[in-house]
Amino acid sequence: MSPLLRADGLTRRHRGAVALDDVSLGVAAGERMAVVGESGAGKSTLARLLLALDTPTAGTVTLDGRAVRPGSARSLRWFRRRVQTVPQDPGRSFNPRMRVGDAVAEPLRCLRVPGDHAARVAELLVAVGLEPDAVDRWPHEFSGGQRQRLAIARALAPRPDLVVADEPVSALDVVVRRQVVDLLARLSAAEGLALLVVSHDLGVVQRLCDRVLVLDAGRVVEEGPVPQVFARPAHPVTAALLDAVPTLAPVAS
Repeated sequence: MSPLLRADGLTRRHRGAVALDDVSLGVAAGERMAVVGESGAGKSTLARLLLALDTPTAGTVTLDGRAVRPGSARSLRWFRRRVQTVPQDPGRSFNPRMRVGDAVAEPLRCLRVPGDHAARVAELLVAVGLEPDAVDRWPHEFSGGQRQRLAIARALAPRPDLVVADEPVSALDVVVRRQVVDLLARLSAAEGLALLVVSHDLGVVQRLCDRVLVLDAGRVVEEGPVPQVFARPAHPVTAALLDAVPTLAPVAS
């Protein structure tokens, strides 16, 4: 089966320095895939290229065989409807002057998604474990974990096929991190949603993802099913990341 999202030979150079070097990958419909690596490995550069937020020096990105290139909001509307993102910093991802209901509904308006937007927002707030009356509150009234739940709700609003999450729990404490990881797993299963999780934290990957790709200095050094790669890492970078795996604390009942 052809991948939903595919990258072939992606390379990105910045002023002569190679940030990404000949990276290829494919994410199937409904698959939960991780891209991991140490700081500076090229993870965020890859995410930006996959999201059409930057132009590769070489290589291509396609969604269901259709070329994806940076462009105007109008030209990318078809892509944004199908591919959304959960940002690393939930605190900075919301306009402080926009009430939560309007913020979660923003992609529905911008992408001209038909239907009852208020009903969709209420449905999403419940799905991420928040009360529907949160629509009238301001982002600063929520904790970091709650803002990340709101960011997930906003990403899911247009019913995308794929969500790219760049370090989605790195700003959260250990207990909240596990709650958000479990929420992503539950919602992706319920929605039939593909996930591409960019992270340096293999504890998150182990709990959330089916397959993992390891980057080092902008190149792919290892790839495979999570259980296989974790049990028998073939590259020193993977082994080092595994040695640094933190414990995700249990959630109190």
